[in-house]
Amino acid sequence: MSDQSVAFRYAKSLIGLAQEKGVLDKVQEDMQLFTQICQTNRDFSLALHSPIVKHWKKLEILKALFQSRVSPVTFSIFEIITKKNRESILPSVAREFNRQYQELKGIQVAHITTASPLTDAQRTQFKAVVSQQTGKSIELSETVDPNLIGGYLLRVGDNQIDNSIKSRLNDLKIQFAQS
Repeated sequence: MSDQSVAFRYAKSLIGLAQEKGVLDKVQEDMQLFTQICQTNRDFSLALHSPIVKHWKKLEILKALFQSRVSPVTFSIFEIITKKNRESILPSVAREFNRQYQELKGIQVAHITTASPLTDAQRTQFKAVVSQQTGKSIELSETVDPNLIGGYLLRVGDNQIDNSIKSRLNDLKIQFAQS
């Protein structure tokens, strides 16, 4: 069975347990914390994936880092996965949990890249337009890329809208080359 399908099953089980215990939002915060630590601490991530580090040692590391910071429901999934010697899929479980949580709550993540930081008015306008199109509440992820020169690049799911000056200049360049 692939790691992704295993992660899907663990995440689905964790969502069910968290809903049953009434701590779904807390577990979601815990999974975001776990994902953030995996992304910012390369040594921690490497230790989880290392076949040399024994699973009981990985559990000790998880206890030291998370037991006092996360809910007992969240830590129980860490223990279960570690005891089955599958610690390397924990980051995938956290990502899959966040994806399933967003789907459950009707949240759509939109990624926007602009040449300069968005103002609050622009942020509100983008959220309103995307929310109207998708029928979901919007969580906006912002990136600034001065190479766009101006305009924006908006990705919502598999759809992308490229309304940047850079792409328009590239289109003109192609048209001149064809003439």
